[in-house]
Amino acid sequence: MPTIDADRSRGILDLQPSPAIHAPLKHGLHQFAGPTGPALLYVPDRLPTRPRPLLVAFHHAGGAPTDVVALLRREAERRGVLLLAPAAARQTWDAVRSGVYGRDVAALRHALTTVRIHFPIDPDRIAVAGYRDGASYALGLGLANGNLFTRILAYSPDRIPPGCRTGRPTVFISYEQHNAPSSATTAGRRIVAALENDGYHVDHIEHPGGRSTPADVVRTSAELLD
Repeated sequence: MPTIDADRSRGILDLQPSPAIHAPLKHGLHQFAGPTGPALLYVPDRLPTRPRPLLVAFHHAGGAPTDVVALLRREAERRGVLLLAPAAARQTWDAVRSGVYGRDVAALRHALTTVRIHFPIDPDRIAVAGYRDGASYALGLGLANGNLFTRILAYSPDRIPPGCRTGRPTVFISYEQHNAPSSATTAGRRIVAALENDGYHVDHIEHPGGRSTPADVVRTSAELLD
């Protein structure tokens, strides 16, 4: 039988069912301590009274949780989705850096447990997202935990970290389009083709290159959260 450490190295979160035992947090941005640094949770103004949808988002290399909160906060507010943004232990996420999952998976498990003691979560509406290195990490963890994450939103990924695969999450990928051939465009097309060949449903958009993902692309991808 695989050990907890073995499961973690493969990116498996293995969350056990747990009831919400504390009062829900109020509308706004909340910070709580984690093993790799503070994680952020944005609570939208109007949450459904039924179990809540949840979006987990990973920042880019050298970034911070505030970066992906800024990217996704408007759509989380519009659609009544809890937005959780953990922090990487180092410059970028463990499996993106080394190909092995470790401290960042443990930190994510801790953050998810913290959210779930305050809110009942809808198991059919848990999604994972990220930007650049965070997008690659979202793909790796999302595919490894496809029975947990039903949707993956990946903005400008350049790889899929190694790991096992479970379930069949719906995947959205956006990547930059440049006039001249670029590694970003090539990587995006390669990832889309590989996932489609493996039988995943993939929605994808090419957009002009820039320093961030355009708001209209984020808005289109967020339709999957409904």
